[in-house]
Formats: sequence, structure tokens, C-alpha cells
Amino acid sequence: MQDRHPHERGFGVCYGLSRRGFCSLATKTAITAALAPAFACVLPAATPTRKMTLCLTPGSIGVSADQRQTIELAAHHGFEAVEPFGSYLATLSDAEIDNLTGTLKAKGLVWGAAGLPVEFRQDDARFERTIGSLPGVAKALRTAGVQRVGTWLSPGHNSLTYLQNLRLHTKRLGEAAKVLKDHGLRLGLEYVGTQTSRINRKYPFVHTMAEMRELIGEIAMGNVGLVLDSWHWWTAGDTAADIQALQNEDVVSVDLNDAPAGVPKEQQLDGKRELPCATGVIDVATFLTALQRIGYDGPVRAEPFNKALNDLDNDAACETALKAMRKAFQLMQ
Repeated sequence: MQDRHPHERGFGVCYGLSRRGFCSLATKTAITAALAPAFACVLPAATPTRKMTLCLTPGSIGVSADQRQTIELAAHHGFEAVEPFGSYLATLSDAEIDNLTGTLKAKGLVWGAAGLPVEFRQDDARFERTIGSLPGVAKALRTAGVQRVGTWLSPGHNSLTYLQNLRLHTKRLGEAAKVLKDHGLRLGLEYVGTQTSRINRKYPFVHTMAEMRELIGEIAMGNVGLVLDSWHWWTAGDTAADIQALQNEDVVSVDLNDAPAGVPKEQQLDGKRELPCATGVIDVATFLTALQRIGYDGPVRAEPFNKALNDLDNDAACETALKAMRKAFQLMQ
């Protein structure tokens, strides 16, 4: 994933965000309190039993941590799942992977979704070079017990028409899905609904759930589903009915966030979001309730792309993100 879209900070890549250094306790407490969602919502009397897991994906909340550090942070703060770093796992022996997964299980954690280490959005040479490394990564992921892999699609192109782009994605993602299927892995695809992300592209591409389902149908590998993001679900104009038309196996992973208040939907910027339920602009209660009703049983990660959150140290960022996610889950009906 070379083109540094905001989504790449969350799937499978740890980015060193220039925010290291310690805040004073008072400053950290103040920032954390400011980030803690106000949640102008009324909580139900009881939260339904859920199968979804609260997943720590460090890059999506500005945390810089390697695989073992991520497991430690997740266990310390009360997350239930952890992002697997496929490229790192591929460097380990089977015995080393067994040791790592033993640590994961001992801490009561499970794996979330790994990133797809294939650059399918650019030229043929980059695609061929990166698809060549996928079997090794897929084998390591499967050895570790990982079942889910995810990536995102660019919502437009300057030279390929929709049909040309559809054919290209069908071919390339079909190749990737075949490798993953051979190793018992599922591939999740995320559409980008943000209008400002495609407005400067000559030819729009997949940017709604319906279009993504059409692409998945064209790929026709049987192990490809959706990465559902509350942000893109909202910006695309998708609904709870669209989610409830799915089955659990149609959803590979889920991203959860909110939108800045006072900004029209068509002017929202993809890389400027809020923690789940922070503003109430995105109806995360409806989003999560719909997932609950189809029996979704996979990972859910916070993905706010929020500077104030990124400026916190690792522990404060994890604590703040998890608090927001738990509050959002309490809104399910």
C-alpha cells in the first residue's frame, strides 16, 4: 500500500506518527477528557449480547506499536481482538508463530483483520511484485489462525472508465482472493463513499455498498465480502436496510467512527473524523444495531483519523478509543 491513503494507517502497517514524547499527566488527562465523547444519546436499559469484538488496530488511532506491543496494549486496556501484522508474521518460523499465538490466547485475545499487502491500485509492475509475496504472507496468517484480510478501493480514476476499472479490479482482486482462499482466508473490500475523495477524479468508481456487492459478484471467488465503515456507509447514503439485507458471512470487518459537526456531508474530508458517537452526526446506534441483527461476529475497530487522538501517548489513545467504542456498543438495540 504505497499511496498513503488514510486507510493504510490502519490495515497491516504501523506508521511512526511524529507525536512521541510524553505529555504531563495533567495535560494528558485534559486532552483525554476533551476527546471523551459527549454522547448526546440516551442509552438503552441493557446492551444486547454481541458477537462482535472490540479490536485494537494501532495505526488507526495514532498508536505506534509492533505486534507484541499491540497485544500487550490490547490486553492491558481491555480490547478483545488485535490486528495481525501479516508481513511481520511472514518473517517468523512456525515455532515463533506458535509462541506468539500462545501469548495472544493466554491474554484472552483473538485476531482481527490483517491488511492486504498487495498494491492493486497502481501499475502492473507494482501489482506483480506485491502479489508475488502474498502466498508467503497468507501462509503465515493461516498458521497463526488469522481468518480475515481487508483493504480499501479508490473511488475514482483519472484515465480508466468505470467499466475498465471494474475489469481491472475484478482481475487483480480475483488473483489475490484466490491466493487467500487457498489458505482459508477471507478478503474484505471497503468502498470509499466520501464525496471529496472522488470529486477531482475524472471517472468515478465503486463508492456505495451496492456497487461493491456488484464487484464482489464479478470476482466470484466465494471468500470475498465487505469491510463496512460507518463513515463511508453514511457518506454514501447507505441505510440500515442495506446492512440488514446482508448475512454475517458477507461482512469481513467493520470500522467505527463519527463525523465533525457543522460540516455538510458533501464537504466532509476523509482524513478528518471523530471517535464513535462523539458528535452524533453519524447514527452509529443504527449502524451497529443492523450489524447485530445479522449476527455479525467479526472485529470492529475505531478509525477516527483524529489529530487530537494521535497526539496522545499510546496508553491514553487506547484508553480513549476503547471508551468511545464501548459507549457506542451500549447504544445497540
